[in-house]
Amino acid sequence: MNMTFLQEMFQSITQRDALLRRRQGDGTPPDHRRLVEACQRLLESDGEASSIALASRALGMYQRLAPEERQRFFERLASDFAAEPEQIDAAYARYAEQRDNASLEALFEACEPRRQELIRRLNLTSGGTVELVRMREDLLGLLREQPELSAIDADFAHLFGSWFNRGFLMLKRIDWDTPASILEKIIRYEAVHEIRDWDDLRRRLDARDRRCFAFFHPAIGDDPLIFVEVALHKGLPARIQPILAGEDVGIDDPELADTAAFFGISNCQTGLRGISFGNFLIKQVVQELKQELPQLKHFVTLSPVPGFAQWLAERRDDETLPEAVRESLAELEAPAWHEDAEQAERLRAVVKPLAARYLVEEKNARGLPLNPVARFHLGNGAELHRINWLGDVSAKGLRQAAGLMVNYLYVLDDIERNHENYTANATVARSSEVKDLVRKARKLVKGETAK
Repeated sequence: MNMTFLQEMFQSITQRDALLRRRQGDGTPPDHRRLVEACQRLLESDGEASSIALASRALGMYQRLAPEERQRFFERLASDFAAEPEQIDAAYARYAEQRDNASLEALFEACEPRRQELIRRLNLTSGGTVELVRMREDLLGLLREQPELSAIDADFAHLFGSWFNRGFLMLKRIDWDTPASILEKIIRYEAVHEIRDWDDLRRRLDARDRRCFAFFHPAIGDDPLIFVEVALHKGLPARIQPILAGEDVGIDDPELADTAAFFGISNCQTGLRGISFGNFLIKQVVQELKQELPQLKHFVTLSPVPGFAQWLAERRDDETLPEAVRESLAELEAPAWHEDAEQAERLRAVVKPLAARYLVEEKNARGLPLNPVARFHLGNGAELHRINWLGDVSAKGLRQAAGLMVNYLYVLDDIERNHENYTANATVARSSEVKDLVRKARKLVKGETAK
């Protein structure tokens, strides 16, 4: 059988149907009921060519739905495309009686919501994966107000976890010679330190002491999934402003660097939130850099601490804290407090220990560190290595973290052990310097003077 012929035929069908979708889009937008009917027909379809055409039509209808109609569609997905309780009960009864692989497989099949098969079939059409990622992005925007839709999100996450596993990801270096269409997306997707213009981007990509790497996926094309920016450095960096400004970081030649500092990691696709790419990205970039520059000894982040300033603000009203500590924290409200050397030094003695307590001891409902960046790097096997005072004195850095930044250190020989301890016991791997700060925080809370 000529597979090329079949592929071209399916592609022709999809393209012709996409053109039809665009022509139909000039009329009245469809409602969610028509889309639900289209999805039912897709699930009932037997032929591959007809399924591709039906999937294309269904996705085209979804694209033209008004926001409120999309909400109604998700509600129908939750109710009409769930697993059937009667089928589950019957399959479980057979398994309880026979306990063989065939009945177990039937039980698994009965437990799977019909939505998952629908999503698989929608993915048959050309560009289907991209459209489904956008669909999940819409769904995520509804979950806060409609948590009952979380079962649909679990289905998306389950399937995306397979479709976007490491085996399908392609690592590419981003530099000034990368096509402009991709560079424009790097500017748009940068989520940690805003790229102001093309000159700013060139400083980050074209300098000899900079590297940038991104993961791509064949189904998403030239749209990156996640990218990381790296500064080659002599020693561990403590401040972000010199790096962003392209100032001298202690080396004239990349081969003189002993440290690779990851200073910006940006997820690009909101619809893939929760699908793990960052841990693979960092580990592969470490291998790439070791191969290019074998003299590198340290692989470290220069990370923001989002949410820390808010946590500090909440402590100002905590009457269990000594009054002197609360008065110190109130000074953070002063304009340009960080420019007053005496005031900054006074605050340093209070804020840095509290930051260590926040990162090590403050936990969420799942017993994991409260800070999301800490969860990411600690979960990857990094060590909480150093807390940098006034590491980011931009308006954003002061607003979200009282100017603090953190070095998470990736020691290749320790990554697996740290990861296992964190996963099993939520153990925060930390340096002796951070341990000392935690002890100082305990003294502050008890009203003792920190030294």
